[in-house]
Amino acid sequence: MRRLLALGLGAALFSLGWVVGATTPQNPAATYMSAADIAATIDNAPAGRVSDQQVRHIDAGGHNVGVGVVQRPPSRTLGAIQHHNQSEVYYVVSGRGTLVTGGELTNARALPAEGATVRTLTGPSSVGGIEGGESREIGPGDMLIIPAGSPHGFSEVTETITYIVVRVDPDQLVELK
Repeated sequence: MRRLLALGLGAALFSLGWVVGATTPQNPAATYMSAADIAATIDNAPAGRVSDQQVRHIDAGGHNVGVGVVQRPPSRTLGAIQHHNQSEVYYVVSGRGTLVTGGELTNARALPAEGATVRTLTGPSSVGGIEGGESREIGPGDMLIIPAGSPHGFSEVTETITYIVVRVDPDQLVELK
């Protein structure tokens, strides 16, 4: 698993580095996260419930970038979230599920602006359901890019899914870590 984790994290960060380098006038110092840092975050995730833990969130020169780990236990309910400003990149480390992306967010409720989720993870976001959209089964080694404004959520998690999430925060709204 550590080899798969290292390969996926490397690919995600390489892709992100290209974006940062393309939009930053000067090269900011690198932020290193070892495979051990990521594995420790995964190992410390509480079992049996959704866990979204930020590993780092840095100023990348004009925008912020965060790296976190999300773990979701098996479920068959479709809840969705839509981030108004942040794009996300997922890299699946383990587990399987069906992710629905796109369509329209239904019965939308804005997350509290002063809540921990908005301040430390996602920035301004709304939750609800999804009407329409595209369903896709995902598993280990898969990567997805979810643009800001795109509703997304799991309609089913067949086995506990763990994925690394890279969050691009162009308006620098999320607290640094």
